[in-house]
Amino acid sequence: MNRYMNEAVLMAKEAFDDGEVPVGAVIVRDGEIIAKGRNRREKSKNALLHAEIDAINNACKKLGGWRLWNCEIYVTLEPCPMCAGAIINAHIPKVYFGAYDFKNGSCGTITNLFEMPYNFKPECLGGIMEDECAALLKDFFKTLR
Repeated sequence: MNRYMNEAVLMAKEAFDDGEVPVGAVIVRDGEIIAKGRNRREKSKNALLHAEIDAINNACKKLGGWRLWNCEIYVTLEPCPMCAGAIINAHIPKVYFGAYDFKNGSCGTITNLFEMPYNFKPECLGGIMEDECAALLKDFFKTLR
């Protein structure tokens, strides 16, 4: 589990170095990382380009379909409503995240979209490498002040 979260942290660091909010994600299938993503909103000027959306898009392209039912996603920050919705729509059955998001977290902190009566309900586990993931975010926002 930490192996994949470490890869997500590397993607978050890449985002940090590029002036983006440091969030990274990886998608794993059968123990292999098949796609990576990171925050790209600022440079792309696109509100949709969160790390999870980037990773899901890359996984769909690689696998040639939108159903990621045999995959897992690892993300450094608890998914927001948009990303939780994308995870539901992509049918990703397992979600692992690092830091809790006390402003937009939609996997248990503010709300839990995975418990709503949708036709697909991913399992979710948060707090993986939480300190390291949260420190990246704190360091980034310190540089902005």
